[in-house]
Amino acid sequence: MTDYGPNLHLVDHPLVQHKLTLMRKKEASTNSFRRLLNELSMLMCYEVTRDMPTQEVEIETPLETMTGKMIDGKKLVLVSILRAGTGILDGMLTVVPGARVGHIGLYRDPKTLQAVEYYFKMPPDMTERDVVVVDPMLATGNSAVAAINRVKALKPKSIKFLCLLTCPEGIATLHKAHPEVAIYTAAIDRQLNDHGYILPGLGDAGDRIFGTQ
Repeated sequence: MTDYGPNLHLVDHPLVQHKLTLMRKKEASTNSFRRLLNELSMLMCYEVTRDMPTQEVEIETPLETMTGKMIDGKKLVLVSILRAGTGILDGMLTVVPGARVGHIGLYRDPKTLQAVEYYFKMPPDMTERDVVVVDPMLATGNSAVAAINRVKALKPKSIKFLCLLTCPEGIATLHKAHPEVAIYTAAIDRQLNDHGYILPGLGDAGDRIFGTQ
């Protein structure tokens, strides 16, 4: 496989790969697809937060006082690219319920395949926060680049990008625009088709999450 450098993290845990394979099946129901995405998002959240800073706090166990480590979930912002990013967001919030949430509404122009923004709302004080931008698919990369452009203007401490699937074209587009942004993905598929869909992929993630096929 091509060496994409240190800023591409392939989450190849057996449970992640198992659930992704089930999601890819065309006969998977909306309910099944949504449930698997929620479970897979929780598993991938562990990887993307692996280097999250902790602080020592003093607590009382039933037997004695000790010092333990805790994260400050409020410093983490999960930015969902609407609408499909919502499916990943729910699972991640199960693991890090204290995280703040931002939303960016983008749709892909079917003729140009470029991202068009229609909504943008972020928490305050972004300069103190670590951001994970989430979207199930990194296909052409145009939506991811547009979202990160907007988030980066707020000068957060760090930005990562989390997706289920990507392809060489999407990785190249994102890392050309934002080489310092780490990509976390469960699979690098073969290529894009003429309509900007990932092959073999899993279809349109938003349609499959919301039953709008």
